[in-house]
Amino acid sequence: MPPSTAAAPALAATEKPAVVCESVVRIHRHGSIEVQALQGLDLSVERGEMIAVVGPSGAGKSTLLSILAGSDAPSAGRVHVDGWDLGALSTAGRVRYRRGVVGVVRQQTSRNLVAHLTAEENVAMPAALGGTSRKVRRTRSAELLDRLGVGDCARRLPHEMSGGQQQRVALAVALANGPSVLLADEPTGELDTTTAHEILGALRTVSREDGITVVVVTHDATVSDSVERTVAIRDGRTSSEVLRTFSDDGAGGSHVVAQEYAVMDRAGRVQIPREYREALELTRRVRLALEADHVSLWPDGER
Repeated sequence: MPPSTAAAPALAATEKPAVVCESVVRIHRHGSIEVQALQGLDLSVERGEMIAVVGPSGAGKSTLLSILAGSDAPSAGRVHVDGWDLGALSTAGRVRYRRGVVGVVRQQTSRNLVAHLTAEENVAMPAALGGTSRKVRRTRSAELLDRLGVGDCARRLPHEMSGGQQQRVALAVALANGPSVLLADEPTGELDTTTAHEILGALRTVSREDGITVVVVTHDATVSDSVERTVAIRDGRTSSEVLRTFSDDGAGGSHVVAQEYAVMDRAGRVQIPREYREALELTRRVRLALEADHVSLWPDGER
């Protein structure tokens, strides 16, 4: 569904990333208390890319996902998803965005599926809300369930399926309206290792074959170590990224080369990992030196 000019001012045609966050701030107010969940977060995700977002509890991961899902709004900063300016959405525009641009899979299966509807009916529901004919809905539901390996669950209620089957049906629901961006919040959190691998494989497949941009928030190292880019959030900002290259090791397995990078924000700030700070006893003030091809950082008063 293309963005309408009135409801969602589009990005310039040359804008390539599917997700662009610039200096995003989100402040939650509880009475007289203000809590900054995001403090100038920057993030860019290319179209068709699958990334993992990690970080400690309270770092801002869930807030970021809620903003990208259209269920929350930034207090300041710029957020564009597939050409939609999320800071400029009207109420009606936000509904259209959530129905046609993003799909969401949550950790709790009870939040993904309607308990009294069959798998087929759950998958058909988003299309029904969008006005799609019954015949098209049934065909689309059957195709998605078959593709995700749960075609035999079409007539079953959620409680009649295993946790892995429920998550596969939930993924089918998220894909029902053909979103360009898929958001997954701890999708393997309630699953055993084998089933978690299967769900991860399904996410990877829709990203590669359908060109869907996938953003996964996770605490599961199995998930974060299996994608080409992992973004870490700390204190409401992107702090580091791990880029991975996967290749065949010649013995039927794969060889992974991972490189970690600190992320510099638009103001030139870099978060130095705690283990680095503690190892060199870096505290309030450090000394910088501009070298020919790099910048050196030294403890105050020492070299």
